[in-house]
Parts: sequence; structure tokens; C-alpha cells
Amino acid sequence: MPAKILLCLDSDPQPSVFDAVVAVDSGVDHLLRHGGVTPADVEGLVHGAMFTRAPDQLQNTALFIGGSDVAAGEELLAAAAECFFGPMRVSVLLDSNGCNTTAAAAVLAASRHAELGDKPTATVLGSGPVGQRIALLLAGEGVRVQVASRKQARAREVCERLADHVDGSLLEAVGRDQKPVAAILSGGDLLFSAGPAGVEMVTADELAAASPRVAIDLNAAPPLGIGGIEVTDKAVDRSGCVSYGAIGVGGTKMKIHRAAIARLFETNDAVLDAAEVYELGKAIG
Repeated sequence: MPAKILLCLDSDPQPSVFDAVVAVDSGVDHLLRHGGVTPADVEGLVHGAMFTRAPDQLQNTALFIGGSDVAAGEELLAAAAECFFGPMRVSVLLDSNGCNTTAAAAVLAASRHAELGDKPTATVLGSGPVGQRIALLLAGEGVRVQVASRKQARAREVCERLADHVDGSLLEAVGRDQKPVAAILSGGDLLFSAGPAGVEMVTADELAAASPRVAIDLNAAPPLGIGGIEVTDKAVDRSGCVSYGAIGVGGTKMKIHRAAIARLFETNDAVLDAAEVYELGKAIG
């Protein structure tokens, strides 16, 4: 059987060591790692990977798109898709900055303590790539989601973009320039903090007053995003609120990441973005 080759296209100057280690632990035989990749570079790299093998061998070649800039990763994914035709294609995983695997792991953690089919309400603090994907996955399950950003205009922009993929009536844009944090958190069942590293989004007192059923903080750099939660919390009951820190979610994120890499080599036509990664996560439990 041909060796499993993973072509890693990273938008950062230095390809991610983290992503490389996960790939090796997932059973990849050879890594071809390229940093500083732009959309203009993609065609030559992808064609070089595709045209060296016959169509019936292409499931043993796959692409991983990474880097710290998720928007840049999305551009690389779009450029890669344009390289495929007929049977000449390979499977692709987008996980720039861990956006898809982290979001999937966070939503799955919450679902262990709140049945999403019962339509709980959720607040997602942070309108960046991970926050957007959490909101997308939750709304896809029928959950009503507040997308909270520093500026309401930014939150509204995100909700309008997400409404192209899910029921927009489930999304509400809120801004801390219009509402205090206490009012944003009031009455919510699920709380996700996906803000910038080292920024406290919710104080311990605000968390206690809001008393959500589940609170998940994805910030591992101190100060943490939610006061009163520890980075290692994993389903820790803190005064009736089930709490997760970034490391507490990390074990599930790693399982999903490895499963996604393995999935790439089952066929030559998989495209794994947020929804596909989430479905993989549900399958592995």
C-alpha cells in the first residue's frame, strides 16, 4: 500500500510543530511541510502532490491547512478546492489555529450536561474564528445563541455571515458597547468564552450572578477568560455551574484532531471544515 503523505500548508512562516506531532501520532508516514503559503502558491503544491499518484492511490495523499490566521487558512482552502477536477482530488482538513477542532470539542463538552435538542440558550463571548464556529454549531443544533462582541456592529456582522449557513432567527448580536456583561449573561444556560488570550471576559462575581448551567473557558493564558474557573477544570461543579477550562476541553480536542487526520485517508474527496469536524467528534463520543 502506498505511504500516507500529508501535505501541510501553513500560512505562518514556520509550519506548526503542534500540527506535525498530531499528524505523526495519527499514523501519517510522511509530512511535507510548507510555511508562509499564500493562495498563489497552492496550485503548484497541490498539483505536485496529486499528479505523482494514480487516482486509485490518491486516498493516501491528503492536505492539512493550518497557521494562526484562520481567514488566511480559509483562502488556502478555497484555492485548494480550485485545483481539483474529476477523480484528481485529495481530502482536505482546515484547522487553522485549532478553530474547528476546538469549537467542536467545546460544543460537545456542553452537550454532555445540557441536551441541545431541548433548545437551551447560549452566550458566546468573542466573535473571532473559534467563537463564530461555536455559534455556527450550536445554531445548527437549534440552540438560540447570543453572539457577544466588544462592538455590537461587529457581532451583527458575524451573525449576518453565519445566517448564510444556519437559521438566522436563532442568532442575536449583542455588544458590550450597548449592554453590560451582567445583562448579556442574564438567563443564559450555556456560556462559552472564546475571546483574546489573556483577557478576562467575565469576572468570578459576574459568573456567580449569572449562574449558567455550563461555563466553558477556552483561554489558557492568564488571566483566564472566565474568573473562578481553572484552566484544568473538566466538568467541575462550581456552585451548581459545570465548568471547563481550556485544558479540560483539550483532551476531546486532541481526539477529534487525530480522528480528522485519520478520516482524510479513508477517501480522496473529503473536505473537513467546522460541520464535518463536529460530526466526527460526535461519532467518537
